[in-house]
Amino acid sequence: MFGYISPDSPYLFKKDEILYKATYCGMCKSIGGGCGGFAKTALTYDIAFMSALLHNAANCDMKIEKRRCGLHWIKRRPMALPDDISVLLGCVNTVLAYYKLLDDKVDGDKKGAFAFLYKRGFKRALKRHPEVAEIIKESIDAQRELERADCKIIDAACEPTALMMQKLSRYCLKEYATEHTDALCYDIGKWVYLADALDDYDKDVKKGRYNVLFNAFGESEKAQAVEKNGEEINFLFNALFADMRAHLAGIKFYFNHDLTDNIILRGIPLKTRKLVFGKCGEGKKKENEQT
Repeated sequence: MFGYISPDSPYLFKKDEILYKATYCGMCKSIGGGCGGFAKTALTYDIAFMSALLHNAANCDMKIEKRRCGLHWIKRRPMALPDDISVLLGCVNTVLAYYKLLDDKVDGDKKGAFAFLYKRGFKRALKRHPEVAEIIKESIDAQRELERADCKIIDAACEPTALMMQKLSRYCLKEYATEHTDALCYDIGKWVYLADALDDYDKDVKKGRYNVLFNAFGESEKAQAVEKNGEEINFLFNALFADMRAHLAGIKFYFNHDLTDNIILRGIPLKTRKLVFGKCGEGKKKENEQT
């Protein structure tokens, strides 16, 4: 995962802030238990969100207790205890981290040299859930083929990541998977891919790496791409947000879902605005002019 999915904190209820932190800490513990201590360094906010979403949709209540951890050993803090879903998601996180570093290595990124550090965790994940590795590998291979073809169609470039998230959610939810959970996770996967393309736009152009947004818009800088194609970018993301809202409303949640509602309905659009327009006053001015 990439670490883009997070809540809109000022609008987060205190109870949900505690739940979010407990989920995050619980995922750290689950990754360590399933894939080893070093694999915990790849923990992201994305996987904590997926844990909260899938536990709720699968009618699996997280058990939260105050525990100590290696980083915060003085004071006990609320932590979601490992269970089948969180350990499975820990394997997902580890496999994604390992394959992403391998992909970075192919692209000539120096970070790729660290892939070997996650190999042991990857092998443990592979032993527990070989289907997870198969789904992710299939997605990466499809993505690589599109990059080799220098794909300029945004929807086509997003498809492997979107389908990967859909298939992984289906594997995690099992009998609780529905057309709405499938579609929501597909949309989330598509958004993650686009968010990463936005975030890396300037860096990819500078290093001559594939970026579908550069291919589609042809501008050498992200700021120019946004200025000249702002209406198309807004339409692309607004259509995605509308689809997320529609399918979110169709999912049967078994527990309070204020946390995941905040992340999907507020956190993801907020992160998008930051990635598109940046944090400077000029960016906010341009954003207001286009919305």
